[in-house]
Amino acid sequence: MKFSKLASLVVVGALVVPLSSFADDKPAGPAKAWVKDSVVTTKIKAQLATSKISSLAKVHVETDADGWVQLTGKVSTQAEKDRAEAIAKAVDGVKSVDNQLTVTGK
Repeated sequence: MKFSKLASLVVVGALVVPLSSFADDKPAGPAKAWVKDSVVTTKIKAQLATSKISSLAKVHVETDADGWVQLTGKVSTQAEKDRAEAIAKAVDGVKSVDNQLTVTGK
């Protein structure tokens, strides 16, 4: 009887040890960075959408954990391109903006 209880504990222990290695991983760093990125990106997109310039709603925004923002897509005028950059720079958490928007001239 004691042997079967001991054997059961050994089997359970053998199954739990691999699971404990997953608890040792630290996903909080990348997850935290992703949340920060998405918050900044969402703020920029919201500001672009409310700017009353229709082409700015189509601007693609990418943000990294260090506050670096890249704007891509197409806009109609140079003024719209400059406006999109100004909007992005004004958002809290943005440190630099790489404006890769293309002016289509339409």
